[in-house]
Amino acid sequence: MSKIQATEGMYTVLKRPIITEKTASMGAAGNWYAFEVDTSADKPAIKRAVEAVYNVKVDKVNTSNLNGKVKRFRGGLGRRNDVKKAFIRLAAGQTLDVSTGV
Repeated sequence: MSKIQATEGMYTVLKRPIITEKTASMGAAGNWYAFEVDTSADKPAIKRAVEAVYNVKVDKVNTSNLNGKVKRFRGGLGRRNDVKKAFIRLAAGQTLDVSTGV
């Protein structure tokens, strides 16, 4: 498998970075970053994807599954999608610019 094909597979694992006020303070305080990932992705796959796309060394990966809520849309019931979040801690001395790559 070529490097381009391997990198394209990594983009299916990582959906988007989560950029909020809370995640910005996590990045500044403890070198933690948050991503929305595919619901079937496991921790080793997430680690490989972040390391391949951003060229950094990942120290730790924590994940969180959020079930979609049932809400009303135009008088009827609807359901939001399930989401999986990954919280990534980089190794000491590593930095990540989430505006590039994904």
